[in-house]
Amino acid sequence: MTNQPANSPKADILVIDDTPENLNLLSSMLTAQGYKVRSVTKGTTGLRGAAAAPPDLILLDVNMPEMNGYEVCQQLKTNDLTREIPVIFISALGDVLDKVKAFAVGGVDYITKPFQVEEVLARIHNHLTIRQLQTQLQQQNAQLQQEIKERQHAEEKFSKAFRSSPNPIAIATIGEGRFLDVNPCFLKMSGYTSEEVIGHTANELHLGIEAESLTQMIQMLTQTGSLYNQEFEFCTKSAETKIILLSIELIDLAGIECALLIANDITERKRLENEFISLVSHELRTPLTSIMGALDILGADQLGTLSTQGKKVLSIASNNTERLIRLVNDILDLERMKSAKVFMNKVKFNAADLMVQATEAMQAMAEKSQIQLIVNPLNIEINVDPDRLLQTLTNLLSNAIKFSEPGDTIWLNAEVQKDNLIYVKTLNNKFPSLVFTVQDQGRGIPESQLQTIFERFQQVDASDSRKKGGTGLGLAICRNIVQQHDGKIWVESILGEGSTFYIQIPITVS
Repeated sequence: MTNQPANSPKADILVIDDTPENLNLLSSMLTAQGYKVRSVTKGTTGLRGAAAAPPDLILLDVNMPEMNGYEVCQQLKTNDLTREIPVIFISALGDVLDKVKAFAVGGVDYITKPFQVEEVLARIHNHLTIRQLQTQLQQQNAQLQQEIKERQHAEEKFSKAFRSSPNPIAIATIGEGRFLDVNPCFLKMSGYTSEEVIGHTANELHLGIEAESLTQMIQMLTQTGSLYNQEFEFCTKSAETKIILLSIELIDLAGIECALLIANDITERKRLENEFISLVSHELRTPLTSIMGALDILGADQLGTLSTQGKKVLSIASNNTERLIRLVNDILDLERMKSAKVFMNKVKFNAADLMVQATEAMQAMAEKSQIQLIVNPLNIEINVDPDRLLQTLTNLLSNAIKFSEPGDTIWLNAEVQKDNLIYVKTLNNKFPSLVFTVQDQGRGIPESQLQTIFERFQQVDASDSRKKGGTGLGLAICRNIVQQHDGKIWVESILGEGSTFYIQIPITVS
């Protein structure tokens, strides 16, 4: 059943029944509802009619002369032209075995005579809707044909193309992000069965540390329409972490807004990329150290006194060398954490002490920029790596200071959220959470960049790395540290009014 013009029939229904009274009743009832109805009294005639002009749905009686309904349905299912047409049996036979046989030969439903008109109409509507969903899904899947060798043409049934795709594909509702369908490749990558996935959200299945962000992005599709090649960490049922590129398209399925998610597993590519980055970074350190040493000697006038212009050039060289060293160190730091070469040394530590230490460390920078830092310490013990979490808080405070104006205020707060539970996979349990917030009054972040700023080398303004001295890796490092604490990090912002960064970590026992 496809989208029809206003004056066209809602669907084409073929009725096969040897009783004229039943044919007349069904034909009158369906025609009144806007359906086109073809009626035949023999199974052989019905087979020919279905093959010549395949209907959207078939109503089929069981007891008929020459060929009964079961035989008719079996032949329909062996013909490529009619195999996918939904068949609803309507029969006076009410035994369970009769119904089982009807489903065994390929029927999608079974209505017992005498029937209720409302029941028949409701079941017909449901199966026509399913038929329409399958057709629309097939059309949406056409974009995948270029990536699959010898893919079938757009007119082939969606189910076959969907199931045979080499890419993991899923379809989810926009409202709640619940999976409506996934293909075998998705199940293979995730390690779950179809029954474990369908009807659940990515968050409920713990399909990744960023599952909540994914749900939010799906819900934003009504504004964006599509999202291409976004990098996510994907957690399988066996707790293996994969890196995927995810593209999301907004699709309309019978008036229901859904998301078509197409994934590409780039785990191996990312591993090679990280190894390459690590190798290059290590090789850069030695010459950079030598360059910095040489510049220090020149700056100390050990090789002669430089002119004013020479000192200016030397200062530029020193600043850029220091910036390059910071970049190399950040790359190495991030690479080690992502490759699990840096382990979180978690101990019991007081959140108030962390907050005070972070503000004290950034106080000098804040005073130089004429920024006021306000901290509201929360006295609670948490199980964390204090050095790494301190690194995260100071990084966020540093960013807030950089992008604030003189006279602005920055707040560092914390709050226990007992109802906001976090699932910790290693402990197989949910725990209350502690949420740190770093709030500023700066320029804010565009909505389109609220997700991407946590990626490597992503900044709100391309000139920020030059003006502010950043490397574009700070937030990526923060995200990785928080994730290794089984937590989440995100940002809310209003352009021109400021931003608030949130760090949510579970309050677990040691």
